Amino acid sequence: MLSSICPTFVALALVAASLAIAAPAAIDPCAKIAGVPFVPTADALACQKSFPFNETLRQNVLTVISRVFDFYTFEDYYLKSPPPFQESTTNIRADIARISRTHYETDFDFNVDVYNFTTKLNDGHTRWFPNCYNSFQNLLPAPVVSLEEDGQQNVFIALDSVELLTLLGSNFTDFFDTIQFDWRRLAGAKVLEIEGMPAYDYIDIVASTVSGNYLPHGPRVNSVFSSYRIDDTNAFSQRIGDLAGPELLTQTALTFRLIPANSTREETVTVPFLANFIGRPFTDKESFWANNCVANDQTNGVDLRVQSNTNPHPTRRQPRAVLKGVAPKNAIGLPAPFLPTLPPVDGSSGVIKSFILPDKKTGVMFFGSFEGDFNEFQTDTLAAISAFQAANVTHLLIDLTNNGGGFVCLGFFLHEFLAGSNFGYPGYQSTCRANPLAQKILSADIAQGIDETMSFYAPDNWAFLNDTPMPDNFNYNSPSAPLVINGHSDPTSQRFHDICTPFAVPMPAAPPFDLRWVIQRTYVFSSIMTITLATRNVAIVSNGDCASICAMFSTLMNERHNTTIAVFGGKPGEPVEFKGMAGNQVLEWTDLDTEIKTAGLKDDPLAPPDLLVSADMRHNWRTAWSFLDESKPIAYVSELPKCERLVMNTSYGILTVHEVQFPYTKDTYNNPQNLWTFA
Repeated sequence: MLSSICPTFVALALVAASLAIAAPAAIDPCAKIAGVPFVPTADALACQKSFPFNETLRQNVLTVISRVFDFYTFEDYYLKSPPPFQESTTNIRADIARISRTHYETDFDFNVDVYNFTTKLNDGHTRWFPNCYNSFQNLLPAPVVSLEEDGQQNVFIALDSVELLTLLGSNFTDFFDTIQFDWRRLAGAKVLEIEGMPAYDYIDIVASTVSGNYLPHGPRVNSVFSSYRIDDTNAFSQRIGDLAGPELLTQTALTFRLIPANSTREETVTVPFLANFIGRPFTDKESFWANNCVANDQTNGVDLRVQSNTNPHPTRRQPRAVLKGVAPKNAIGLPAPFLPTLPPVDGSSGVIKSFILPDKKTGVMFFGSFEGDFNEFQTDTLAAISAFQAANVTHLLIDLTNNGGGFVCLGFFLHEFLAGSNFGYPGYQSTCRANPLAQKILSADIAQGIDETMSFYAPDNWAFLNDTPMPDNFNYNSPSAPLVINGHSDPTSQRFHDICTPFAVPMPAAPPFDLRWVIQRTYVFSSIMTITLATRNVAIVSNGDCASICAMFSTLMNERHNTTIAVFGGKPGEPVEFKGMAGNQVLEWTDLDTEIKTAGLKDDPLAPPDLLVSADMRHNWRTAWSFLDESKPIAYVSELPKCERLVMNTSYGILTVHEVQFPYTKDTYNNPQNLWTFA
């Protein structure tokens, strides 16, 4: 074991020595900003660009990334992405080849290129995150929103930006006071142009090049804007948005042409960014590299066969599908005036916040994510719905705004709880790629008796399509299933179901809220003419920034129950799909590396090496296949928000379907309670 570890440390030492030769203190750009939470972006950028390009690191990073893509379920779809996802079209292998031969001056330039390449895939499950260079977050004191006013939609500086940004503290606000830049007066300004372009055109550019995360364009547009959410501390918060809070330091200022609130005069204002340090503390260039850039004991995977000797009672690892990175970092507490004033019902201490609206008929459940405590999520769901039933609530409104996903089985749990356990399997058929190394991993796991406590490949994680658990020795990759995508052969595993039961709470046999048509009102006109209006009692609202298992859950509700779904926001005249990016399961780099090492295959010529830098190359490892068309991944099925109404007379019924997309207003963009009441 020692012989396999030592070469990595030797390589790390050589790289560290070549990249972090200490400069004299007087000109060390990192020492200049050490220990300061907010610094001018140009100063932070000078520190990050002080590390020269290194070919050893390039080859290491690209080898890892290339071999991770061997497991990426959607790779061949990118050769010609189907409509309306054409924007996400590229040749992944050609992009890697281009990066492998491009000349870069600095390590920063190389990593930005790799970061941008994976970001423009618009799949938040599959991205390169270099900890060295996302150790700062760029912040602009002018977050933007799209609002409708007097029937017209325009871009505005967020009306609550003073209340919002003041929550960042005096270290942030004092900087702008020091340079005598009055950012406060910009709150509520109508934005006409950004960087010399019409405002919405520039928003489109940010959505296409910076936002990433979501396959459809519409949800990425909403990601550019500021919006409310529940953050990873289980508190209401407000995202500053991708325009005002990009992850990498690539801009030092933005120029707006705008009309300030309570004015009619146009102005041109250049607004400076300020960099917020969110990495590991450092004192100079050498320690910045050592603490933030070099691989550490959390970077690469481990051999769980070794760890099992010290953990005699391992438990099953829950599969996850969740976005990572941007959203928690640029979320600030929701300013107090905009917090819900309704008393929360039971089960509102975690990622779920539940209320009864003033009409006393509608219960709201705001799911901030499908993360947190696995069992608490289930007990909170039961507690909230029990409280609704005790209060004679008849309608349920589910808010999925900025829900980045989480545990796969919690999405299936929520669907089964709402549909009733009599409904049957609450998820989708699933597959993973059957590339040669994947086949070796599964075969090695079976041969060694490796089970679900150590490996996601192990057969006892999964069930056949009749929901019978797979035997421990069943090789679902042999034979593989043929699949051709854009003319490329891409064999997959045989199809299987997730195993999520038993759940931690008793499941209702029937839906707690009727998911079928419910008679709303009947009009009797004569003995031969009666008209009945029927609608549904359960509805979903979001801004379309609903990804991973959130996207799977909302798609299940749409495909299996025709649930009413409404989306807020977007660009005038352009649709926003209700799901951002639906995969099925995500593996971080450490997860995949752990699978390979635990199978005993790290020395296989197909296996990626350990990373030499502190980073993550995550990927979508499993595909969920649409219930409506089982030849298509749900990620590539275009599904717009909709509302159905059934109108019946004595002779026949008429089903009307309407797309439901609402603009935000000054009363709803940052005020969840107002939005729920409107909905």
